[in-house]
Amino acid sequence: MSAVAAAILFALNVPLSHAAETDDVRKQLLSGKYADAADVASAAEKTQEDVEDWPLLRAEALMATGKYREAQEAISKALERFPYSMRLRLAGHEVFRANGDTERAQKVKEEMDRFGGQREWAYREPADRVALGKAAILLGADPKRVTELFFDPVKKLSPDFPGTYLANGELALAKHDFALASKSFAAAVKKFPENAEAHFGLARAFAPSDDEAAEEQIEKVLELNPSHAGARMLIADHAIDSENYAEAGKQLAEVLKVNPRHAGAHALRSVLANLRADTKGADSARGEALKLWPTNPAVPHLIGRKLSQKYRFAEGAALQREALKWDAAFAPAKIQLAQDLLRLGKDDEGWQLAEEVQKADPYDVVAFNLTTLRDTIAHFTVLKSEHFQVRMDPREAEVYGADALALLERAHATLTKKYGMPPSEKTVVEIFPDQKDFAIRTFGLPGGAGYLGVCFGRVITANSPASRPGNPQNWQAVLWHEFTHVITLTLTKNKMPRWLSEGISVFEERQQRASWGEHMNPRYRAMILGEELTLVSKLSGAFLRPKSGAHLQFAYFESSLVVEWLIKKWGVEKMRALLGDLARGVEINAALAARFAPIEKLDTEFAAHARGLANATGPKLDWSKPDPLTLRSEPKLKEWIAKHPDNFTALTEQAKQLLGDKQWEAAKAPLKKLIALYPDQHDSGSAYAMLSRVHRELGESAEEEAMLNKVAELCSDAPEAYERLIAIASARKDWPKVLASAALYTAVNPLSPAPYRSIAEAREATGDKPGAIRAYRTMLPLNTPDQPEIRFRLARILHANGDAGAKREVLLALEEAPRFREAHALLLELDAKSPKQKAEPPKIRTPK
Repeated sequence: MSAVAAAILFALNVPLSHAAETDDVRKQLLSGKYADAADVASAAEKTQEDVEDWPLLRAEALMATGKYREAQEAISKALERFPYSMRLRLAGHEVFRANGDTERAQKVKEEMDRFGGQREWAYREPADRVALGKAAILLGADPKRVTELFFDPVKKLSPDFPGTYLANGELALAKHDFALASKSFAAAVKKFPENAEAHFGLARAFAPSDDEAAEEQIEKVLELNPSHAGARMLIADHAIDSENYAEAGKQLAEVLKVNPRHAGAHALRSVLANLRADTKGADSARGEALKLWPTNPAVPHLIGRKLSQKYRFAEGAALQREALKWDAAFAPAKIQLAQDLLRLGKDDEGWQLAEEVQKADPYDVVAFNLTTLRDTIAHFTVLKSEHFQVRMDPREAEVYGADALALLERAHATLTKKYGMPPSEKTVVEIFPDQKDFAIRTFGLPGGAGYLGVCFGRVITANSPASRPGNPQNWQAVLWHEFTHVITLTLTKNKMPRWLSEGISVFEERQQRASWGEHMNPRYRAMILGEELTLVSKLSGAFLRPKSGAHLQFAYFESSLVVEWLIKKWGVEKMRALLGDLARGVEINAALAARFAPIEKLDTEFAAHARGLANATGPKLDWSKPDPLTLRSEPKLKEWIAKHPDNFTALTEQAKQLLGDKQWEAAKAPLKKLIALYPDQHDSGSAYAMLSRVHRELGESAEEEAMLNKVAELCSDAPEAYERLIAIASARKDWPKVLASAALYTAVNPLSPAPYRSIAEAREATGDKPGAIRAYRTMLPLNTPDQPEIRFRLARILHANGDAGAKREVLLALEEAPRFREAHALLLELDAKSPKQKAEPPKIRTPK
């Protein structure tokens, strides 16, 4: 027994209040001194048999150290002394279940229900009222009603009782309401800054959205309680996500050192073994997790959830089914299974399960979001081709649905041939015009603003261009990228590290079109040479916890460089073989060593390769950074450039200032120097784009077009440049150029009517009537102000093509614009050319 424990025992012999004595032991529990707390509580229980807190504290300490049987004995004996205790029954429900005694757990649950109804008046103390509220939640009471009847009144009358804040926060976490949970736990942290459980709750509330804040809270938890199992479990969970399996194992070992029976820790050990393709180890760890409670649904649920996070949804779904077989009402498994099935393309069962969870618990945020989303998706148009089923907004389907199917079929033909294995089932693609709907379909909750698309295997979810106004992205490149994931995830049976999956997808973007994908740029150059390059062996972690959005994009770029380097140096056959190794369960570093080189060598050689690429980017430019004050002062900037004539930042800033001052001729010099020293500029705001504006302002049409062509060649998302190229080509009736530029435009924004007008004009001018008809029909769902004009033009071409649909279109034009003279003239022409039908004499029925 420690000196502190002895001091507390001594204090029990002096006339202190029971509350003061038990508070000291609670502090021991909160600081992780579980053995001392158990000793003190055990001794105090013998001399103060009328104090209910002692067996509760002792049982909590025993549970924390894996002495589940002793905890069960302590609770059982205490229930004989306190036959109506709500707190003992609530603790007993957890203790009995941990020991596999589900019958006894059910019995105390029924007793809580009975006593709560018959003796609610007897539970007056704050701890008893909170326990009563927790029992009501356990029994399925309405959470809002419980909060109003129990938690809120206790918080008002006893604001210094921490249990209320924690109970509110835990309830919000259980419903996936992380915003409400963070509010409750933040209040607890503010009021009880030394309470480790308050910090742990706040860490879990932050975890889905703010890694840095969650990490800060976890550090505080371990500062207050180095033995806190939950905190170390959370660290291990995140380490698994980032493929830092060694760190995960280290944290789990710390948990098991304190509590050798911790079911969650053994479950995560099983996950680690599974990820290493160690079937025997996975089964052994799982067996340890289920040793005392063989039908604990939380064990397969946790293992399955982590495997699903590794995109192994079929295995994850099977484990959730196992959890539900053991406990059909276990909501975490049911909502996880619903999401797994939706990601596997098994929509009917997935939506049904989400609805069941939502009906059983209307406050579950994920279930509510999914059932609401289902109603939205129900109105989507479904387009089908040989290998794809695309679901999208009806209006968008009319506009570019056929183009999306055609692009996906091209990707299928290209990539299945290259990698040697076509997917056996149709790929489902869902395109969402609302980013929030995309996030809910993808993650279950709003968020994920940085994601353009996600692939689960044979299901792809993507944002449509409508979801990102003012932030143009090439939707064709996104779909090509995501379908590449379908190929690689299928080939590896979803057993591949994220960096490799993303790297191949970005690499294949660039292979399909040079302007697609990520490219070296000044920021990436600086990150590589500034020691921010991530080792190949740690690349997946770069996706999990990036410092910023730029760091996340850099992770995509770097991963694609690794893939490009491996394929160029060793060949695509080696890459295909690597994917096959991963499918057989070979660990990634072992597979890389077998097919390419040991991971240490790859780390070293790739780093040298990447630095070489960075140094080769604008090698004659001065990449040093001027002081920000220098950039803002025109005289100081000129002085700097005089001393550093080839400085990228200074030249760029000078060019921008000259453009701002409309000094067009003067702007040419810095822009031309930037292009000469750094020709491979892929950004939409590059020196090429700025110089094109200079030439336009000076009326230098040929030079302007040349610069715009460079922008179009190098950048995949520059709609302003494409629009200008369309205008220039239209003016000189260069119809092939119009069509080529319009195709670039619609790959970024297919919902703008402008390019379709130009397409229709070009098709008409070249005699391609079907093409012109398609272009005009595409414009109709876009609801432009000139709908009558569009319908008139469409009617005119249909009439010229001998299509009877011309009359309908001209009538619709006149319906919207009754004074449209040209439309009237066309209608008269159509009527004049319509064959006159002879009226048949009426048939007279004669009586029989």
